[in-house]
Amino acid sequence: MNTLSNLWSEAADGELGIWMSALSGIAAALAVALAMTVYFRLSYRTWRDVVRHGLATLAAVALFGFAAYDMRHAALAYLGLNPSKPAVEFEIRMPRETLTAVSGSQIELHTDRNQTLALVDGVTELADGRAVLRGAVALNYRTADRVLVLNLPGKGTFEFRLRLSAEPHPSEQFGPWHLADRITPSVASGAAPQDAYTIRYRVL
Repeated sequence: MNTLSNLWSEAADGELGIWMSALSGIAAALAVALAMTVYFRLSYRTWRDVVRHGLATLAAVALFGFAAYDMRHAALAYLGLNPSKPAVEFEIRMPRETLTAVSGSQIELHTDRNQTLALVDGVTELADGRAVLRGAVALNYRTADRVLVLNLPGKGTFEFRLRLSAEPHPSEQFGPWHLADRITPSVASGAAPQDAYTIRYRVL
């Protein structure tokens, strides 16, 4: 019942945002029409009148453009789409012996709206006996429910919850390392140590 109420509340908020943007767009359109009417019907006697009404027209056009952009942004937000489409670059640290399974690995981003296949960029071996798997995945939807799922054949499935807001901001540096939130080992490999698989990431 609480989930249904939350979904209803989010839908209502999205519809309200679209209506508010629509009303601002109508107001901006009326302002532009009024300014253009004044511009074409009044006979200017001084250059000050021309400058004053010209600035007013420019301001009205700018308001109209902002309202159109805001309305598009609100509509996309209501549909759950992220117009800027940011991406997450990630690094998954794991035991070096896992490299044998990396070639057949698959990484997906699971959200409450979709599933997206991540792009694997390569693997780097570390001097301490571990390796780092690098990759990136697009954030196509606005949601805070994001889980990166690493599937290693013969090793198991490793889930990492991305601690990001629904609209994350780009970051130049990687965040701290986080342990896997859930590990489902394969029957052959047995249980994997909780701290053997960690992840860090940043928003592009």
